[in-house]
Amino acid sequence: QVQFVESGGGLVQPGGSLRLSCAASGFTADYYTMGWFRQAPGKEREGVSCITSSDGAVYYEASVQGRFTISRDDAKNMVYLDMYNLKAEDTAVYYCAIQLRGRSCHEDGMDYWGKGTLVTVSL
Repeated sequence: QVQFVESGGGLVQPGGSLRLSCAASGFTADYYTMGWFRQAPGKEREGVSCITSSDGAVYYEASVQGRFTISRDDAKNMVYLDMYNLKAEDTAVYYCAIQLRGRSCHEDGMDYWGKGTLVTVSL
């Protein structure tokens, strides 16, 4: 069973920055895609950003392109999401997820999910 340790959520003012971290353990795969999804109150969960371990291919949802940066540490099975110029509409629970031996950044394609960390952007 894959386990996650997610950290970095919190309260930040508009225009501020946060870093989310996710460490995954308990799996074996020659490559994987790992990333972040978010669910805002009253909305469906959406993919924010993902990165593939084998070649570093990345995906960004359009509204975060240019503001968020995803990176990885394959040796530690970790991904990081650096979020800049945060906006109120970024407020959501952010979930770390992984797809083993795949390249999807779609909710239906992910194999395992973390419990989530809350990001609140507010004055």
